[in-house]
Amino acid sequence: MNVHGPHYFTVDIFGAEIKITESIVVGWIVIAIITILILFVTHNMKKVPSKKQLIAEMIVTTANNMVRGNMGNTYMRFAPYMATIFFYSLFGTLICLFGFRPVTSDFNTTLTWALLTFVMIHYCKIRNHGIGGYLKEYAEPVAFMVPLNIIDELVKPVSLSFRHFGNIAGDMIITMLLYHSLIALSSAIHLPVPLTGIGLPAILSVYFDLFSGTMQAFIFVMLSMVFIGSAGEREEKSKKKA
Repeated sequence: MNVHGPHYFTVDIFGAEIKITESIVVGWIVIAIITILILFVTHNMKKVPSKKQLIAEMIVTTANNMVRGNMGNTYMRFAPYMATIFFYSLFGTLICLFGFRPVTSDFNTTLTWALLTFVMIHYCKIRNHGIGGYLKEYAEPVAFMVPLNIIDELVKPVSLSFRHFGNIAGDMIITMLLYHSLIALSSAIHLPVPLTGIGLPAILSVYFDLFSGTMQAFIFVMLSMVFIGSAGEREEKSKKKA
């Protein structure tokens, strides 16, 4: 058994060789699936909602309530972003049930999401506190804390990306190890077919892919909401006082 990163193939575009990885192709497939589902549940919406329209409204309401509860009304504009990251992460992990490599097992994917969140955090800080207030925060509570505060900010995208990537990649490797170990056991006890490799890997795959994938998507989104929401605490408090 070999454990390797995503495969890639090279495309020649106007004389330039462009490497397209397996994660990019699978990511396009995930985007296509999500787009089709969105078009399906939002097609022909009416005042008297159908079952599929109720599902769409429930998803939107849940996303809005989560953002409102964790970030406040000021940041409701981030609800589409949070919902997009959650469903892209969820479907990007569950696609492995159809034989594809999960996009979340590629560190480039989770790092990109984490960097987007990182940019939003500091954009909100600068917008809410101004450049002066933003820079002043690095010297709080005392000036010699500046290096530690800078490190603390730089650690956020690293921890966000590695947590998600590490859990999904680890789950994938554990499942592969177990599957091949059970096949080897079947061969060692001279079974005509690898019976020990039937059933248990599928059960564990449900846990690792469905439960763990959902949890990691939820944790990533929750941490993103907390980090971005905390960037504008002063603005939210001042509005509440007013």
